[in-house]
Amino acid sequence: MNKTSTPPEIALRPQLDLFPGFISDQTLALLAPIIAYWTFSTFFYLLDEMDLFAKYRIHPPAEVASRNKCSKLEVFRAVVLQHILQTATGLLLNKFEPAQMTGHESYELWKISMRLNVSPAVAQAIYYLIMPAFRLFMGFFILDTWQYMLHRAMHMNKFLYKHFHSVHHRLYVPYAFGALYNSLVEGFLLDTVGAGLGYLLTGMSTRESIVFYTFSTLKTVDDHCGYDLPWDPLQILFPNKSVYHDIHHQSFGIKTNFSQPFFIHWDEIFNTKYKDTNNYIQEQKRQRKQRYEEYLKKEHKKTK
Repeated sequence: MNKTSTPPEIALRPQLDLFPGFISDQTLALLAPIIAYWTFSTFFYLLDEMDLFAKYRIHPPAEVASRNKCSKLEVFRAVVLQHILQTATGLLLNKFEPAQMTGHESYELWKISMRLNVSPAVAQAIYYLIMPAFRLFMGFFILDTWQYMLHRAMHMNKFLYKHFHSVHHRLYVPYAFGALYNSLVEGFLLDTVGAGLGYLLTGMSTRESIVFYTFSTLKTVDDHCGYDLPWDPLQILFPNKSVYHDIHHQSFGIKTNFSQPFFIHWDEIFNTKYKDTNNYIQEQKRQRKQRYEEYLKKEHKKTK
């Protein structure tokens, strides 16, 4: 595209779906997060069942059964119900969504090039990379803000905690597929509405929403996975990680570390970050190392 002072014509037409004839982009935006949730959860479930990467497990397996106040079947049912409600809400809202259009991109690129006095190549980088990344980041920020405020309110208000949020805290030892184990009311308000606001307020396209919803789901699962994996990119990129959120699930930290799922700035701003977070993380590493060394000794004795 050559730089010119004459704006290109806009010829709008419906945008083809990513998988035309198979599934619409709007439906994919609803299904992709659910597929991601159960696929990623299955990965961590297999780690548990096959006893892999035991030295990175935050809590020993015995604590899952002894400390949690709900069965895995209860958790599974509750998450399935939430996914049904989430999907039904999305299908309803899709009926009011305008069709995604294309044919305006050349004009938008020209406008960026003229307003910022940049080359067409730079305009393309801004339009196709920087602007979508910014919308995605703002979606993260909005979701974090919504979830922090509502999550904190559900702990501070006895009625909200007793009737809604206490369900999630039956999991003292979180595991991956329990990430969305909530009461239906909380799940709808915290996750469905929170993600919806991130999408609407940033003006994301449907395809951008697929990335936003799916990535947010993966991050939520990872926060509850029960593993402190040093090579996990989600735990490397974001300060809000599995060990940080694990503190919130313990009795001593239940009134702290409300932030989720990406950043921890609201905890720091409102002074709700657990005071000994860093010490807890180091102590967890020490305990994991000790447990793993004891595990190796037992295995060594078995082979003799």
